[in-house]
Amino acid sequence: MSTPTHDPQSGDRPDRGPGTANPGTDPTNPSPASAKGSAATADANPADPANPATVDMDEPPAGGSFTRYFLRKLGGAATSMVLVIVLGFFAFRMLPGDPVLKIAKERPMSPAQIAELRSQYGLDKPVIVQFWDYLVGIVTGDLGESYVYRKSVSSLIGEYLGPTLLLTATAAVIAIVLGLWLGQISAWRRNTLFDKLASSTSLIFWSVPTFWLGLILLMIFGGTLQWLPTGGMITPGLDPWSPAGIIDVIKHLILPVVSLVAVVYAQFLMIMRASLLEEMNEDYLTTARAKGLTEDEVRRRHAVPNALLPTVTVVFLHIGGLIAGAVTVEAVFSWPGLGKLTFEAIRGPDLPLLQGTFVVFSAIIIVMNLAADIVYRFLDPRVRRA
Repeated sequence: MSTPTHDPQSGDRPDRGPGTANPGTDPTNPSPASAKGSAATADANPADPANPATVDMDEPPAGGSFTRYFLRKLGGAATSMVLVIVLGFFAFRMLPGDPVLKIAKERPMSPAQIAELRSQYGLDKPVIVQFWDYLVGIVTGDLGESYVYRKSVSSLIGEYLGPTLLLTATAAVIAIVLGLWLGQISAWRRNTLFDKLASSTSLIFWSVPTFWLGLILLMIFGGTLQWLPTGGMITPGLDPWSPAGIIDVIKHLILPVVSLVAVVYAQFLMIMRASLLEEMNEDYLTTARAKGLTEDEVRRRHAVPNALLPTVTVVFLHIGGLIAGAVTVEAVFSWPGLGKLTFEAIRGPDLPLLQGTFVVFSAIIIVMNLAADIVYRFLDPRVRRA
């Protein structure tokens, strides 16, 4: 902007009215040359952080790159995993009972045979030596040999992991879809009969223990009515990949899946409802309505995507917890998964098997937490700028 100068002959000139003000000296009317110069400066340096108009607010600031963010979260996950490994070793050795003496009760054994069995399992070594062998085994993928099954723990986990993933993945998909859908409808129709019924029903299921609900369903539909199988994954003798076998597996899935879904979907419903209610009075929804969008379009295209942001983290956290929570359901329905394997290991106590399943369950939860942090960063620009 040009700087006004003193004119020695200004007294000979008539006064300028408002309509004839010099555009170069009026601070409210910058000169075209100055505006052109500012535009040229902005074009010359489009990413100048000193110029807010040229900064993309969706991009992270300098030093906030995705690589640094990911490495920081990965370091936190690795630290948690180390703590889990240490805890998994020492905590299970506090359990009451001696696995060798339990094996000795099942068949007559002399003291020399008991000592030999204890030496075979490495239980005669100092605890610090056992811990070192445990760490080496985890790094090399050798989780030891099960006392009960007399098989390697790694092979047992690989054998029982498939049924657990089938059960929990089916329950997770149904619970997420059902909970988020009912949650958004309930929030959009707040204080209606639908909202009251959906909210009260979800609160009841949320407070019910999963194993208790499984026992009730087992007694009603498997015992009294005899509509569905009471346990197992498939009827013995059937090929699981044949049409009859697939139908039989689905029948065996119904009761354990319903037991998991009934409790988990309620959490998604209540969280989605609360998140959407916070978005109901935002100005951008009023703007969307002013553009002529219908209520359904406002909900689907504007309100729900923003309400999903805080829900994403909860969904990932509960997916990890759902796998760990399958222990009781698999025990109730004799489902041949990691949950049933863990339950049988506790009765031993089968220390190598307990340690192996504990590490697997904990690793799944930690990975889900890491995935939640990564996904949330992509969904919410505020996290990218933090």
